[in-house]
Amino acid sequence: MKIVSVKAYLQQLPLTKPYTIAYKTISDTEIVFLEILLENGIMGIGASNPFEDVVGETPAQTLLNLQSDFVQNLAGKDIRQFNQLIDDTAKYFPHLPGTLAAVDIALHDAFCQWLQIPLVDFYGRKTDVLPTSVTIGIKATAEMIEEAKANYAAGFRVLKIKTGLNVDEDIERVTKLTEQFGNNMRIRVDANQGYTLDQLQKFIKQTKALNIELIEQPLPVGKEQGLTLLSIDEKKLLTADESLLDAATAMQLAQKPIPFGIFNIKLMKCGGIKGAMQIANIAKHAGINLFWGCNDESMASISAALHAAYACSNTKYLDLDGSFDLSRDLVEGGFVIKDGYMYCSVLPGLGLKKIN
Repeated sequence: MKIVSVKAYLQQLPLTKPYTIAYKTISDTEIVFLEILLENGIMGIGASNPFEDVVGETPAQTLLNLQSDFVQNLAGKDIRQFNQLIDDTAKYFPHLPGTLAAVDIALHDAFCQWLQIPLVDFYGRKTDVLPTSVTIGIKATAEMIEEAKANYAAGFRVLKIKTGLNVDEDIERVTKLTEQFGNNMRIRVDANQGYTLDQLQKFIKQTKALNIELIEQPLPVGKEQGLTLLSIDEKKLLTADESLLDAATAMQLAQKPIPFGIFNIKLMKCGGIKGAMQIANIAKHAGINLFWGCNDESMASISAALHAAYACSNTKYLDLDGSFDLSRDLVEGGFVIKDGYMYCSVLPGLGLKKIN
């Protein structure tokens, strides 16, 4: 089955509400879409939103790459060779995960539609349905509690809060949230590289009784070895995000002494589903659990991450709320949310429908 055309375009989408992390405030997002059309009318849809601060690639660069002759020359190729086409793209665009992710996702979607099976069934489902966390940016404690109440009313029972600017205020926030919700809301924190080792140890010690589920990327990239000084139980809480980009960094972080007990896999860091599965396999053999995260993304790439997550036996956590706060999207479908739990579409491929 031949590919007959390839189309890439960029959309700037405002967020419904800006949010603050340890080093910036974000109010909109740029998403690059890729459409791969087969001769029988099947359209595979990919989407990409690389985070320049983490991977060094901007959406504008992604768009130019996807409009290059190399990608446009996918037209005429056979979709049954999708795996080789992903490898060829990775070789042509090394260290450009945003570009690779768009191609990878669109090819997977088109191929699994051609097979007439959901993408998760192609790899084989290994994990049952899980709840996703919803994220609250850095803000005053009272505002954070009000937003958490709204999320609770909407059916979500896992909360991730951004931290990393002031450890004492962070301790106060998680304490107040625990007082508000008790055991009815699980709490995760994301320091976005904002702590020193001493601050992290202070946070862990003073929140130990609060049953924090995990702590994401507490120290700056390059300072990971400091984490090996912590106890085994403490390290089990720690999640590698910015420190983990691809299979190569996964291999480094899987060497003993292992600094993180959890890997945060984002398709925008590792270049799509194939790269994600490579990281997942490394983590499995090292006894590391998986946490699937995202940027501010379209339902297209969020759906791809969800299918990949459920195809891995060591998936324990989802943080796939990246499409919730978009003012609009260009696709619909892909997954269903029910009481905070994420369900893959049962339609072929990613189960997406383009919004006209």
